[in-house]
Amino acid sequence: MDDPLFGFCRDCLTSQRSAARRCHACGTPRLLRHAELYQLAIAHIDCDAFYAAVEKRDNPELRDKPVIIGGGKRGVVSTACYIARIHGVRSAMPMFKALEACPQAVVVKPDMEKYVKVGREIRLMMLELTPLVEPISIDEAFLDLKGTEKLHRDSPARVLARFAKRIEDEVGITISVGLSYCKFLAKIASDFEKPRGFSVIGEREAVAFLRDKPVTMIWGVGKAFAATLEGNGIRAIGQLQDMDESTLMKAYGLMGQRLYRLSRGLDTRRVEPEGEMKSVSAETTFNTDLSEASDLVPILRSLSEKVSRRLKAGNIAGRTVVLKLKTQDFKSRTRNRQLADPTQLADRIFRTGLHLLEKELDGTKFRLIGIGVSDLSDAARADPADLVDTQATKRAATERAIDRLRTKFGNKAVETGYTFGTGRRESEQ
Repeated sequence: MDDPLFGFCRDCLTSQRSAARRCHACGTPRLLRHAELYQLAIAHIDCDAFYAAVEKRDNPELRDKPVIIGGGKRGVVSTACYIARIHGVRSAMPMFKALEACPQAVVVKPDMEKYVKVGREIRLMMLELTPLVEPISIDEAFLDLKGTEKLHRDSPARVLARFAKRIEDEVGITISVGLSYCKFLAKIASDFEKPRGFSVIGEREAVAFLRDKPVTMIWGVGKAFAATLEGNGIRAIGQLQDMDESTLMKAYGLMGQRLYRLSRGLDTRRVEPEGEMKSVSAETTFNTDLSEASDLVPILRSLSEKVSRRLKAGNIAGRTVVLKLKTQDFKSRTRNRQLADPTQLADRIFRTGLHLLEKELDGTKFRLIGIGVSDLSDAARADPADLVDTQATKRAATERAIDRLRTKFGNKAVETGYTFGTGRRESEQ
């Protein structure tokens, strides 16, 4: 039987016979060892610098260069490769600051349709390991491999190492894996030793491991709440471990209960496969601030069509339309409206978004606009015939006919009057 303290090699998967620093079979130092290595089955998988990794895969000339995925000079960083991160570039950083930090970086416009396709490919490969896959975003997910040992004839730890190697060989990007007994610590573990990381946090070590960590490591503790805790003299998780549950709940309500439990590594949440997606959206940062309907409406229509394509490709629909705006002073406005039935149609998404947008057109200049849908469901329930608004039914039939043409001849084969001849004045995110 494998000795967990000797572990196995992550490159050749050979079980180790001693505590040597390198694999006795292939010589690599990439060994995985842990006292609970073969007892743990909850994993968090995170693709390393996903968007940038896909672009480097598709363009080998970028491989050794700092790459930033994002909009124009007024946009923000979606993803930065690890070379760019060494220079201080971070996700969500304004593009002008990113280029100040790393002026030699190659900036690549995001290609979300390509990233979604790769993400879906990886998701299908995850489902070959276990049906209990809970996607968190396009490039990360939780997996529960409990009970799969007989199926794979191997431990979850080794199955995950083999999976990471398969992703590199077949998809051409790398992933990092966190393995633990609960979701909270699996997520923390996956952030260690990136890229190509594989870290383990066991149950017996959890309390001691967390003790000296900052409170911001706990889910739900953002900058504002961390400032509140610091105002009360609480900076480290160990301080929470020294407090009883009733004291924390009295001070912070239900959040106090979360602080008590997670600070002790107590997390009973299951991996929920139905939590695949909460929303589908698209947004754009403008090169110059816009305030006029004549400028904003064509862009809204184009984004609505992009959201519609993603819904149709995923065979899903959404019931709530969400409009997002960001003013020139970076203040966000979010407006939403619930529909009577879920929709996949660009026409319904656009018309609902347009109604919300019209209420915001008061001369304010905007640097960003986005449109999306939430309250997702299966497409079978979407867009029933409208017996009252017969024109809506006709528009739906027209849109489906346009979809068939675009499938055959490309997305630009047919354009609506809203978008025809408007050009591209924005930088998509």
